[in-house]
Amino acid sequence: MSKVGFYGLEPWQKEYAEENSDVEKEFFDEKISPEHLPNESDVDILSIFVDSKIDGAVMDRFPNLKFIATRSTGFDHIDLEEAERRGVKVSNVPSYGENTVAEHAFALILSLSRKIYMAYNKIREDGDFSFDELQGFDLKGKTLGVIGTGRIGKYSIKIAKGFSMDVVAYDKFPNEEMAKELGFEYVSLEDLAKKSDVITIHVPYSEDTHHMVNEAFLDQVKKGAYLINTSRGAIVDTQALVFSLKEGRLGGAGLDVFEEEGVIKDELDFLTTGKPDGHDLKTIIANHILIDLDNVIVTPHNAFNTREAILRILDTTLENIKSFVEGKPQNLVS
Repeated sequence: MSKVGFYGLEPWQKEYAEENSDVEKEFFDEKISPEHLPNESDVDILSIFVDSKIDGAVMDRFPNLKFIATRSTGFDHIDLEEAERRGVKVSNVPSYGENTVAEHAFALILSLSRKIYMAYNKIREDGDFSFDELQGFDLKGKTLGVIGTGRIGKYSIKIAKGFSMDVVAYDKFPNEEMAKELGFEYVSLEDLAKKSDVITIHVPYSEDTHHMVNEAFLDQVKKGAYLINTSRGAIVDTQALVFSLKEGRLGGAGLDVFEEEGVIKDELDFLTTGKPDGHDLKTIIANHILIDLDNVIVTPHNAFNTREAILRILDTTLENIKSFVEGKPQNLVS
């Protein structure tokens, strides 16, 4: 009988998994990574989230490992080449929250466009109810540039249309039928930079999308435009982003993800157990600069985090595990 090791579930998620899956299970509170190697275990199936990093050293701790079910759409936290070399299959959750992530992207947009955090902070910290420095801008009539028109990008376009925004989009594989249906235009990445008042990123992370938003791209953006990233941190060149904000080219940014995100989330752990090799210390410093800027809104990789979306993630993950056990694996990425 297969045995599943679930890492990083909250108590209510453990209870849900217990009630909705018949496989043998073990639950571990910790996240696992090369810096935090787990104790050796006889589980043959792993279920992890994006905050666990799986490479060969981690896989070595699971001598019976046959299958990894990540509770996420992205899978760049798993060494797929190493998994394939070992004959370990990997599945993901291809769709759980197109509306969930798109809604969070617009929460960031509205926080910036109406200076919500600045207004709240003035009242809470200073008791200041004046309108000074709080003038925002309408979304109606502005142009939203959508990078990536998959499920989340498509839902973002639908929301934008509800705000009476114009939309331009870039995708490596344009869907002209969808463009006609939703009333937007596909353009080059360069033209998207030049035309957009707000740019939102919805592509997966890969070698092709690494630093897709870089110095050359940011040099072309419309002066005063805003950048939103709810996808993956490394799609944006962090240092180039800081310079663009400091120079006033970008008007602001809303970020749910960072490069070197793991280090930023637990710097004490990095200082005591981390290894500088493989980390960009300049990027880590740049992240602190971003967090301190008044025209930047930061959330902690929280775009996915609604109860409804997490239940969809758990349901798909449990179904992925069941299908694998039954010899009919689904949603495989490797």
